[in-house]
Amino acid sequence: MALLYEKRDRIAYITINRPRALNAIDPETLKELSEALIDFREDNNAWVAIITGSDRRAFCVGADIKEMLPVLSDIRNEWWRVPPTILRGLELWKPIIAAVNGLALGGGLELVLACDIRIAAENASFGVPEVTLGIMPGWGGTQRLVRAVPAAIAAEMLFFGQRIDAQEAYRIGLVNKVVPQADLMATAEEWARRLCEIPPLAVRAVKEAMIKGAEMNLEDGLRLEAKLMDYLVASEDHKEARSAFLEKRKPNIRGK
Repeated sequence: MALLYEKRDRIAYITINRPRALNAIDPETLKELSEALIDFREDNNAWVAIITGSDRRAFCVGADIKEMLPVLSDIRNEWWRVPPTILRGLELWKPIIAAVNGLALGGGLELVLACDIRIAAENASFGVPEVTLGIMPGWGGTQRLVRAVPAAIAAEMLFFGQRIDAQEAYRIGLVNKVVPQADLMATAEEWARRLCEIPPLAVRAVKEAMIKGAEMNLEDGLRLEAKLMDYLVASEDHKEARSAFLEKRKPNIRGK
């Protein structure tokens, strides 16, 4: 299979599984990624996802030049024909952690940017080399990178197609944490378990407010925040968390 997908203890694991191609994305992988993300979104028992690659050499090196780029050429002006993912076309407010092992290039970096929390192994490297092929990032790179790091740094990476290593990615705020390769998945799982201890409706509301609010003026963003707050105040998890706080006990969070 081009992609491995499993769920354990409220955590969904999505693993790109094309090690011989350094986990490059071909049409089959993109389709399976879309299906996995939609299943994760619709499963009330899955609260957090971790996306990673199956080979320590590469998280994902982007679109498969031989298999994927001809397809993208055929569907130009018809992007709606591409399976919806967090790259484009799929709204998903549950938190997603990228566990970046090795190369994250082109669409691989764009996939990292579409995740909410990014943990990198020490051997990870990041880049958007599309300009060297006479094209540009087409899965959100020009939009998300400039929102994630200072504009001048984004321009340097996008214009020259150059790579940066894990420590530089941490320095500029592209990733949350850098860990030894051997600790990568354990760290990602630790963060995922911590998120599973927090009322999930609140986490999803925060994500929605952050992402939608970034495109709004302040007043509209405040209205969105107030609307989501009204929704959370009426939730069962809020009532349980409030009672647990007052009674000095651990809350029984149910995601309702």
